[in-house]
Amino acid sequence: MLQRPGQTPLPAASPRPGAPPWPTGWVCTLIVLVTALAYWPALSGGFIWDDNGHVTRADLRDLSGLFRIWFEFGATQQYYPVLHSAFWLEHLVWGDSPLGYHLFNVLLHASAACLFGTLLYRLAVPGAWLAALLFALHPVCVESVAWISEQKNTLSLVFYLCAALAYLRFTEHRRQGLYMAATGLFILALLTKTVTASLPAALLVVFWWQHGRLEWHRAVLPLLPWFALGAVSGLVTAHFEHELIGAQGVDFDLGLAQRCLLAGRVFWFYLGKLVWPADLIFIYPRWTVDTSVWWQWLFLPAALALLAGLVWWRRRQRGALAAGLLFAGSLFPVLGFVNVFPFLFSYVADHFQYLASLAVFALAGAGLMQASTRLPRWGQTAAGIALLAGLAALSWAQCGMYCDNLTLYQTILERNPTCWLAHNNLATTLTEAGRMEEAIPHLERTLRLHPDYALAENNFGDALSRLNRPREAIPHFEKAVRLEPRFFQAHNNLGTALMAADRLPESLTEFELALKHQPKYAEAEHNLGVALAKLNRTAVAIPHFERAVQLRPGYAEAELSWAIALMLSNRFPEAVPHFEKAIALDPDSVEYRSTYGRALMRTGRFEEAIPQFEHVLQLNPRLAEEQLNLALVLRQLGRKQEASEHYLEAVRLNPSLADRR
Repeated sequence: MLQRPGQTPLPAASPRPGAPPWPTGWVCTLIVLVTALAYWPALSGGFIWDDNGHVTRADLRDLSGLFRIWFEFGATQQYYPVLHSAFWLEHLVWGDSPLGYHLFNVLLHASAACLFGTLLYRLAVPGAWLAALLFALHPVCVESVAWISEQKNTLSLVFYLCAALAYLRFTEHRRQGLYMAATGLFILALLTKTVTASLPAALLVVFWWQHGRLEWHRAVLPLLPWFALGAVSGLVTAHFEHELIGAQGVDFDLGLAQRCLLAGRVFWFYLGKLVWPADLIFIYPRWTVDTSVWWQWLFLPAALALLAGLVWWRRRQRGALAAGLLFAGSLFPVLGFVNVFPFLFSYVADHFQYLASLAVFALAGAGLMQASTRLPRWGQTAAGIALLAGLAALSWAQCGMYCDNLTLYQTILERNPTCWLAHNNLATTLTEAGRMEEAIPHLERTLRLHPDYALAENNFGDALSRLNRPREAIPHFEKAVRLEPRFFQAHNNLGTALMAADRLPESLTEFELALKHQPKYAEAEHNLGVALAKLNRTAVAIPHFERAVQLRPGYAEAELSWAIALMLSNRFPEAVPHFEKAIALDPDSVEYRSTYGRALMRTGRFEEAIPQFEHVLQLNPRLAEEQLNLALVLRQLGRKQEASEHYLEAVRLNPSLADRR
């Protein structure tokens, strides 16, 4: 077990408890290999859930974007500049391929496991490397490793453990350089994920476990700046969660008694999943916290009773109490006393205990090591391999859930059928895949489970719009903006539906409202220009197309609209570069090439029109109109035989074109 109070520290030359039979480098290599094997299915996964909100957006991929990541609040989904700088660098290396992100995340997790084992070994904790393997292979960690967005967990833990190791060296040598290095690593951890703010408190627990007391000058005083840094980081994150992410409103309105009940239940939930990792889900059912239900009062007293037992047991062994304090303390930000956005749909998530689980694994490694001394050597080896192989198999199977959004949401609904968010997100995935008819029942289910959900109303309207049913879509968009007046995407979508329903003046109002709430919304600028052009206000529309392209470089549809508007304004030479830019951005777009070809034909530039129509017909030879247009162009150039062939093909495809010679 862990070193008892008053026990003389082991001399440096003595073998430490639980020392590995191989050199540390070989043990770390083994950890990396078995971790890679357990997470092999995750490597074939794609981007899921909110990954696209974390992987660097197009407007942040240059050096100015890197500057914005650090100095512009709101430029990224959360203010974690080290995390988003890592994503920025990763995009430079492997672009939009998810494989690179998954490989790096698995490597980070394996590295964290190696650092964890190194830290425990340095602290003379028995079973240090067994604890590291338990952490590396336990299926509760899969959510943090297989989900790209949770690189914030794996990367921050690497910095956290490096900071802890550096600080332990400082306590031995008391050199200023070591303190500064440890502080720098701690700051990197905070700027990757705020939960690492628990490190100074964790170090105090470790020092108490080692010595049975805390010396103010040697133990506490040097960590006071770290506590201050952690407090500032926590306040910044709390502000982001409340103001920018939306952790506020009736769904977060819990009284103190409810939060205490919730904290007790959350504690036991996480501990239970570590002991028995069955029925792991990406989104667990959201509990109803009710102070009038008697059994909900059992969790908190049980947790306090466990704490009391550990306090009593400390007279014989401080390790168990230290592990309990570390586990509960690291969980504190997600126990329910502080609002975090995921509480909207569930009070618990596997990735919330990624850091906290280390304490339980350390205790488990020490306990299993002591228990195994009663077995022969071969029995210890067999039991260890069986345990770790079982955990690896569970992690392998759990990785399959994260291969793509469709699989993720379907798996959630198999295990949690009343998850309104999964119904909504599955509907969005189906809509984006062109399966709108399948999406609608899930949206209906979402709104039955969670009425007045503005996002689902917007998504319902989007599915109907894609089915060319704009008049049915309009009431859903209207309800969405009524529920959330600042919902700029819904204003834009409502404007698009109104425009499709020939209610152009009303659509202008919605596009203007979208831009009022989000002035940098390129789609709304473009759509406002289209509506103005349809109202024969082409000159007024052109600046909106220009602004849309400025806001989103590479916006091919806006380039095309800009070109058409210039052409209709008798400014065809100015339009040509925009036609060509649109085609360069999407070379195989039938619409872009057909439109450009017709524009060239209309202005008498027949030779230039021919390649456009020919490319279109290579893409789709059954387009009768384009066969006819090519025939007309060829006839203008005196190439009658070729013109006749295309004309006959056009008539064969569509006999009604016979009169359009």
